[in-house]
Amino acid sequence: MSAAVSDNDVMMDEAKRNESFEKKSDDSNKRFAECFIKTLLSCKGISKTVKTMDILRLTYICKKIFEAQGRLVEIDGPVRICGDLHGQFPDLIRLFAQGGFPPDSNYMFLGDYVDRGAYSLEVILLCLSFKARYPNNFMMLRGNHELAHINDKYGFREEIFTRKGEFAIPIYEEFTVRGTFGQTDRYTLGFQKMFDVMPLVGLIGGRILCMHGGISKQLKSLDDLRKLRSPFNLEDDCLENDILWSDPGKGSTGWQPNPRGASVVFGEDAVIECCKMLDIDLIVRGHQCVQDGYEFFAGKKLVTVFSAPHYLGTFTNNAAMCKVSAGLQVSFEVLIPEDLKVEERKMGPESTAAEMTQ
Repeated sequence: MSAAVSDNDVMMDEAKRNESFEKKSDDSNKRFAECFIKTLLSCKGISKTVKTMDILRLTYICKKIFEAQGRLVEIDGPVRICGDLHGQFPDLIRLFAQGGFPPDSNYMFLGDYVDRGAYSLEVILLCLSFKARYPNNFMMLRGNHELAHINDKYGFREEIFTRKGEFAIPIYEEFTVRGTFGQTDRYTLGFQKMFDVMPLVGLIGGRILCMHGGISKQLKSLDDLRKLRSPFNLEDDCLENDILWSDPGKGSTGWQPNPRGASVVFGEDAVIECCKMLDIDLIVRGHQCVQDGYEFFAGKKLVTVFSAPHYLGTFTNNAAMCKVSAGLQVSFEVLIPEDLKVEERKMGPESTAAEMTQ
């Protein structure tokens, strides 16, 4: 880690800080990420073992990677897809223990790393460390809790300030500017600027589309996803907002108002039409706690995956990972909270995403 740099140095201005980070080589950054991984897996508590300057460096490294990879990341299988984590660090470790730690397994995470759980810092920092070390094997999409006005309210900001003390400000916020709509928006140096450029959508083998929330009536082609804005303004009626916030609605048709107060609820007909229009076989999304860890919709054209078992310590839900093979065969690994056993459930013998929906 950056032993030669004290936490007092985080008070240098952003330009100087970034200039110092920019001088680091790729090999140096990978060694740095490896040290970060070892520190986090030692579970000794990051408040005492991780320097604020190291957190700023890690978010800077990943910001550059996210910017280079674009808003739509396109990869091939095999890969495991994980849903919401919400600060449940011990359960993230159990997911890796079952699925294989990177680089032995490839991953696509669907967002909502932070808020609500007690260990948001550990969760996001471990994921970012793997991203920095294995940028092409470990994919991270943005969730709605990676929006500043959400994680300001639901726990991440409070956790940072509580656990990192006086030097929390450069990690989370440093100055304000006038926003597009006239209100004062908080712009941030560490996590929030990095969150702003995270990919929003993943495409596996050209056939399986992944995002945090769901589809949008404004989505007409894969090129629309390649052109997603970053950062973007949070208008109600925009494609980026729907990707982070929309939900499937049982019994709904078309596009309906969302009870969340953001985006829309879409019906089975909208999912089927979207898959046909984009020429894809399956949509994998997170955003909602489902009892079995995964739940199908629209004749198995869409599946919700949730990866935080015993959510909030009050729900009795399982967690799941969606396992996609090199041939796009799909199965699910389920983590049961009460005894932490893992089950594997396949959608038929050697079923591909296309075969599942026929």
